Amino acid sequence: MPELRNPARLMIKNGGFEGMAFELSSAETLIGRNPTTDITLLDEGISREHAIVLYDPESDSYSLEDLQSTNGTQVNGKRVRSVTLADGDEVQVGRTLFRFSRDAEQV
Repeated sequence: MPELRNPARLMIKNGGFEGMAFELSSAETLIGRNPTTDITLLDEGISREHAIVLYDPESDSYSLEDLQSTNGTQVNGKRVRSVTLADGDEVQVGRTLFRFSRDAEQV
């Protein structure tokens, strides 16, 4: 896989893990309740494999896809199936709220 030019991060904004950050350094980052996911959340309101963040090296962009979860995924308060993420977007998975960050200073 080609090296990411500017890896992004998801930072938890609420709850007991507030401030915890996950670097999105792979082409695919799986979010869910299953211990085998890349970002594992202890939240009964989310699916084992709830959503995935995909990196597109050609456009140097990230997108988020809901994996047909029961309770859905929200970006900036709106339920989504698939969306391109922008710096500052708020992503909600179950009760966990993340902030997507694409700051060029963070590598």
